[in-house]
Amino acid sequence: MNKIKKTGLWLGVATLTLSLALLFFPTWTPKIKGSNSIHVLEQVIINGTSHEIMIRGEDLANPVILYVHGGPGVSELPYAKKYQNLLESQFTVVNYDQRASGKSYHFFEDYSNLSADLLVEDALAVTDYITKRLGKNKVILIGHSYGTYIGTLAAHRAPEKYEAYIGIGQMADTQQSETDGWNYVMEQARLADNHEDINQLEQVYERIKQGQAFTPRDIVERYGGASRLMDSPDNSFLGMTFSNEYNMLDAIRFYKGIMYSQEILISEAMVRPLPSLITKLDLPFYFVMGDYDFMTSSHAAKVFFDQIEGNQKEFITYKDSAHYPHYEEKQRFFDWMVDTFIK
Repeated sequence: MNKIKKTGLWLGVATLTLSLALLFFPTWTPKIKGSNSIHVLEQVIINGTSHEIMIRGEDLANPVILYVHGGPGVSELPYAKKYQNLLESQFTVVNYDQRASGKSYHFFEDYSNLSADLLVEDALAVTDYITKRLGKNKVILIGHSYGTYIGTLAAHRAPEKYEAYIGIGQMADTQQSETDGWNYVMEQARLADNHEDINQLEQVYERIKQGQAFTPRDIVERYGGASRLMDSPDNSFLGMTFSNEYNMLDAIRFYKGIMYSQEILISEAMVRPLPSLITKLDLPFYFVMGDYDFMTSSHAAKVFFDQIEGNQKEFITYKDSAHYPHYEEKQRFFDWMVDTFIK
């Protein structure tokens, strides 16, 4: 075998070895120091399917947050610890990949029954698992983006399980929210004299007006309607692959889950918007909204908030943030959480 063929063979072997290592590299969540801390990344069978759950906190005696990610299908596990590090000092934070999302997407599982109602059942079952495991009577439920659709329904169905519900980037009337988003980005596109964006927005307007389409997310992001004080945190394929919590196989699962989940769940949320389902919540609830959020508009969320009957509720605005106010201004959000829930 000549030198060139040998070199090619070794390069092929090295590439295959690296690819296999990246595909199946063990995942973990970094250790948190302290005698009563917790740092767990695990698969748990809950409500008939295996869920990936991450639990992190400096002291198990602290209150517990259960965080419901958005999307649909957009896990936040690969970057969650970066943005919740302050919270981990005073709360135990639980993140989980929803059914058919991220590490909870299983290639040969039948997801033909996937629905928002099933994800709500999962959220309630995860709540029961967490309260039992961590020895708590109640947890604080946080939903973000599409996670607010699941979180609001869970809080409505079983308020006794939760100390409070917090909706960040709260979904409301989807048609109103998308119309708000379209109006904002069209104004920005005209100011920027971006004819390509203007044309694309004009083409989708009638479908948005009829509640059949979303304002193109790449355009919303381009004009600061997704994030303003930081880059959008949603991970790239490489970012996920080289995180502690995900490997390449998990990143593939992530994108497979998004393609499957969004096709089913987005259309369902448009047909069954939250204001048509909920008019009262029997627990304290808070909406935390960025004024520049045009993924789920603050205006639509406020209209929904005002129609919900509740004994203790508050609408909180972050004037410099967009869809991720808890990440964009995480010190402010942490201070509010401590003031509100640490007695």
